Parts: sequence; C-alpha cells; structure tokens
Amino acid sequence: MIDYYSEKLSAARLKQVYDTAPSRVKQYLDAELKHALEKIRPGDHIIELGCGYGRALPKLAEKAGWVVGVDTSLPTLAFARQFVGTIGNCSLFRMDAVRLGFQDRTFDCVVCIQNGISAFHVDQRNLINEAVRVTRAGGIILFSSYSDKFWKERLKWFELQSKDGFLGEIDYDRTMNGVIVCRDGFTATTVDAEEFQALTSNLKAHVRVLEVDESSLFCEIKPFSEQLGD
Repeated sequence: MIDYYSEKLSAARLKQVYDTAPSRVKQYLDAELKHALEKIRPGDHIIELGCGYGRALPKLAEKAGWVVGVDTSLPTLAFARQFVGTIGNCSLFRMDAVRLGFQDRTFDCVVCIQNGISAFHVDQRNLINEAVRVTRAGGIILFSSYSDKFWKERLKWFELQSKDGFLGEIDYDRTMNGVIVCRDGFTATTVDAEEFQALTSNLKAHVRVLEVDESSLFCEIKPFSEQLGD
C-alpha cells in the first residue's frame, strides 16, 4: 500500500487538500480548532500530535507559552517550518506519537485533532496512554474523530480528494459506517463515543465525550493526580 503521508499527502500537497476543502468542511476544521483553543490556558505548554504542514500551530502558538508539533513525515515537517515562519514559541520534531521523546509530565495540553487517532494507524490505546504520560497534573488531552452526522460531508471531501489524485479510487462496496476505503488500500476510519469510552476505561481520569458542530466527536481526558504519581 502507498504510504500516503510521505508520498501522496505530504508537504504542499497536504496543504492543498485543506485549501480546496468545501465550505462545510472548512467550518468543521475551524470549529474543531476553536474548541481546542477554548481548552487551552494562556501560557500552557502544548504538544500537537500529527501537526502535518502546521495548519493549527499558529493559532495554538498565539495562546500557548510553548507549542510543539510532531509528525513522522520529514518533507511535511520541512514545509511546516516554512509555514510557521518566525513564530518563536513553536518547535517541530519528527517523532512517533506512541513513542514521544519527552519526559513524563512535560505538557499542560496534548492536542490530537483531525481524526489523528485513526489516521496514524497505530495502537489507539497505546497512543492515549503515551499522551497521558507526557501530561502534567491538572492538564488536558484532546482527541477528536468525526461525528456520524458529518458522514455525507466527509465522504464528499474524500471524493474530491480522489478526483484530484490525492487519494485512490473509492471502493463504494466497502465504504460505509464511518469507514472510507480506496482501491489502492488506503483506509480512513473513525472512533465513536463507545470506542472512546472503551479505549479510556483503564485510565484514572475524568473522561468526557462530546460532539462539536455536528461534525467532530471530542474525547477530553483529564488525568487524576494519582494517575500521574502525585
């Protein structure tokens, strides 16, 4: 299978996917970022998992004391460095989100939006546990996926990406119930509320799952202090 995020969907091509998104998709992207920003306190230290070309980093940096973006694609990170420009409180690193190179309790907030929990294609429970590990007492972890109410708009966006050559041909016989499958092997899944609850059931944390804008499903995790060794 093609490694989409180092080949077809890297660097400037990834930005083009977002720049050409339909208006309802852009509303979803804006609403998702707005919700994340509402959970961040001025001066917080933030890490964004799967920062891509840096779409969210400038807004995060406006509110944060320090923001770190991590991704696995070197071409995309190189483009992100140009995109964020001279923002002084923003750092970029090539890292695997399930094996972060940071000490325990480094960040006040972990942000993983735009369905990164599915798009990374890693063990989702390990991903969440690693986010908890690097979160300080009193901090918050934000994972998002798609609301099932957004299925038609999401599928339309993927159809446009397929038409423009960013994705392979969509296999409509296998595309259903929140899962989009392309004939070249690319698959995009989602995490629903019950799955979020199951993935976080082992945590000593306050977990809330809520819908935003009838497009995003957010899982908000606030670890109890004893979870973090306090």
